[in-house]
Amino acid sequence: MKQVGGLGRQFGVLWSASAVSTLGDGIVAAAAPLLVTSLTRDPVLVGLAVFVQQAPWLLLAPVSGVLVDRMDRRRLTVAMNAARAALTAVLAGAVFAGAASLPLIYAVGLLLGSCAALGDNASSALVPAVVPSEQLPHANSRIFAAYSVLNKLCGPPLGAALFGVAAGLPMAVDAASFAGAAALLSMLRLLPRDEPAPPAAAPRLPMRRQLTEGARWLWGQPAVRTLTLALCLMNVTLIAGFSVMVLYAREHLGLSAFGYGVLMASGAVGGLVGAVLAPRLQARFSSSVLLRVGLVLETLTHVGLALAGSAWVAGLVLAAFGVHGAVWVGVDRTLVQRAVPSELFGRVMSVFMALAVGGSALGALIGGPLARAFGLTGPFWFSAVVMAALTLFAWRPFSRSIDDHEPAGAVPQPAAVAH
Repeated sequence: MKQVGGLGRQFGVLWSASAVSTLGDGIVAAAAPLLVTSLTRDPVLVGLAVFVQQAPWLLLAPVSGVLVDRMDRRRLTVAMNAARAALTAVLAGAVFAGAASLPLIYAVGLLLGSCAALGDNASSALVPAVVPSEQLPHANSRIFAAYSVLNKLCGPPLGAALFGVAAGLPMAVDAASFAGAAALLSMLRLLPRDEPAPPAAAPRLPMRRQLTEGARWLWGQPAVRTLTLALCLMNVTLIAGFSVMVLYAREHLGLSAFGYGVLMASGAVGGLVGAVLAPRLQARFSSSVLLRVGLVLETLTHVGLALAGSAWVAGLVLAAFGVHGAVWVGVDRTLVQRAVPSELFGRVMSVFMALAVGGSALGALIGGPLARAFGLTGPFWFSAVVMAALTLFAWRPFSRSIDDHEPAGAVPQPAAVAH
């Protein structure tokens, strides 16, 4: 396995595994909504398919953090990718057999979300374990660039095209991608000092205390706390609209199934630009400036989608959102990765992700009813109003550079560590 951007062989393995699985996810990201809308056009039922994949984070995230800090993170990530490969293969088989139904889609989505709650938390801890702290912006930008190209640019059009050939084909490809990612991650070798301590060597605190340690640490760090709460509400507003995007594209914009895939890919163009710019912007501007600009751009995204009357306008709005999204991800990931102590990483990230993905779950739950009550642009108008309020609320907390100093309790990452 070759190095990626001079970040080391092990990062190359991790990047390759991420690239393989993210392409499969991009393919199914367009195909799954098309599968759901082939069974129902009710926006509430369409949004529910998104909600069931996010809901497990609310229940499993705190426990997953304890498990991630106790277990071998690489092995846990491999196991969860293998489980997702099996679940997606089951759904593909059902679609090929003509036995797909909404209850089956919801059940598989719930189980996939449960695997993600464990696997993604463990996976996030692997990046700072393979690259130095000062290289995290570059590592994150390369991962996000691959995500933009494969998940957002190539995946959706390919998924829509494969769906047109055979409805179960995108799910079969996604299953293969998870299996490939599991195989690659099994090759990952961390330095001895980066491996978690054996369970017997670490004092075992009561489970309840371990569950609350991450939350207490996060709440005691103003920068991380503000960022987490803002991200939670941003995900509520984002997914409220995106949960019914397939209906918005096909019925409001009049796009075909393939056109929907292309529209979903438009944000990737901006994402690529943002991934290239993110490290340079982080080096030139304080995090506070980038976060404040991001809040404004996120608000304008919802206004633009609500007003868009053509696919071209909507595509340009999504491309601009892609630039913003790449920069925002680079800032928040780097801040959190640098701030969280290694021994608390799993538990803190479980709280961080529970609130972030919990916001997505709530957005998916309310997006359908808003669309049913106010039309397919209703969720975007709702999101614009909420984001405007959040921008006013967070403007002052983000008005000072929140990364001028390391938050209290953080420990420097070892020179050879990254995630």
